[in-house]
Amino acid sequence: MSIDFALRSEYATALEELTVPWQAVRPEEPKLRVLNEELAAEFGLDPSVLRTESGIRFLLGNELPEQAKPVAQAYAGHQFGFYAPRLGDGRALLLGELTDVHGRTRDIHLKGSGRTPFARADGFATIGPMLREYLMGEAMHALGIATTRALAVVETGTSVRREAEFFPGAVLARVASSHIRVGTFQYARSTGDEALLEKLADFTIQRHYPQLEGNPKRYEELVEAVATEQAKLLASWMLVGFVHGVMNTDNTSLAGETIDYGPCAFIDDYDPGAVFSSIDHQGRYAFANQPGIALWNLSRFADSLLPLLADDQDAAVEIAEGRVRVFTSVYEAELLAGMRRKLGIADATDAEMGEAARPMLARLEAESVDYHRFFRALAHAARGESAALHALFTGEEGIGEWFQTWLGLSPDGDAMDRVNPVYVPRNHIVDEALVAATEGDFEPFSRLLEVLEHPFEERPGLDRYAAPAPEGSWPHVTYCGT
Repeated sequence: MSIDFALRSEYATALEELTVPWQAVRPEEPKLRVLNEELAAEFGLDPSVLRTESGIRFLLGNELPEQAKPVAQAYAGHQFGFYAPRLGDGRALLLGELTDVHGRTRDIHLKGSGRTPFARADGFATIGPMLREYLMGEAMHALGIATTRALAVVETGTSVRREAEFFPGAVLARVASSHIRVGTFQYARSTGDEALLEKLADFTIQRHYPQLEGNPKRYEELVEAVATEQAKLLASWMLVGFVHGVMNTDNTSLAGETIDYGPCAFIDDYDPGAVFSSIDHQGRYAFANQPGIALWNLSRFADSLLPLLADDQDAAVEIAEGRVRVFTSVYEAELLAGMRRKLGIADATDAEMGEAARPMLARLEAESVDYHRFFRALAHAARGESAALHALFTGEEGIGEWFQTWLGLSPDGDAMDRVNPVYVPRNHIVDEALVAATEGDFEPFSRLLEVLEHPFEERPGLDRYAAPAPEGSWPHVTYCGT
């Protein structure tokens, strides 16, 4: 018997050409491993009900309200720059939409729920990557960065083979403003059905940018609106040292949220060239490359909308290029404003910021200084306690002349502490927690999750969560989790 949640099927009904009706695999002995009670409450869902057999079956997509229409979504995408015309939810399902207590429509979506017609592998997921997505989404949410979030991770009770090893299988239930991607528009455009493309654009506007409804230029305004949200998102990533790892167009959300946490990581040492993904051999998605890749992805989005922008191809391209261009100006403004906050000099002029920030980042890179510890130590220096800061710089040049320039701008150390996290998901600690959970010990994962829920509040006894990997550790490597 299913739980009667008010689950709707707006996307599946409005855009059936971009979906395939499908059912999740039903595991025999599932076990709820993690439940996001705060997120459940946002939907008015009772956590105690979700912990029942029926609740767990809902989270697995096995027992849904009668009106539900679970579907696998179709999309295309550029993966590492190469176009794949048909990707889609190979191991995922959109269960439908719910309205939260704030009146927002949000998707309930599964990962690891079994093969679909879009599958390129076995359709399942292992518990480590699903817990990683849960952890990273909650960490980003606590940092104030737009993100999808996980509602639950359910262990399926079956083993999943990856290369020569077997791991516990799991399903992730996640929440997003939507799962409409740049790749969704690329797929719609590839069908040659202009009416379908227009329907998708109108649905996206209604869902995410309702202020554009009825605007005769709404499709070109949509390009600009999406570019603006992506610019804000990328600036927030760069300010906190986040590396997504796989910025394919099918992982670029039209809602401006971080989506699909696969080979993601946070930098320790400040390194513009930081790459963690085992498959990013050329560094396409390196830390410093992310804004440029986002702009490239947005250009592919604009390309997909050309038939709706103007009848003349050249005119449509000119419109698209003009609208996408807003990304650069918004990104630079957001990054500059964010760095002002990180440095505690909100009223500094652009020239003053340049004199402080550029040489500062150069010194961080040259000395391989830990990015997160640096800003917390810098806040102490703003309050007259600079010993910890100077200890981070061991080279002959020391901290550099920029430091006195910055001090002359009267930085606010307390304001800095409100925006510079003490705790981010340190890669070595994340790995420890996921390995332990895979072996059946969830205490390290739960403890880490608890720490990351309050990233700006320094607490006694948590020093190891604020420290980089021990000296001599192997370079951190992440995997896509497929």
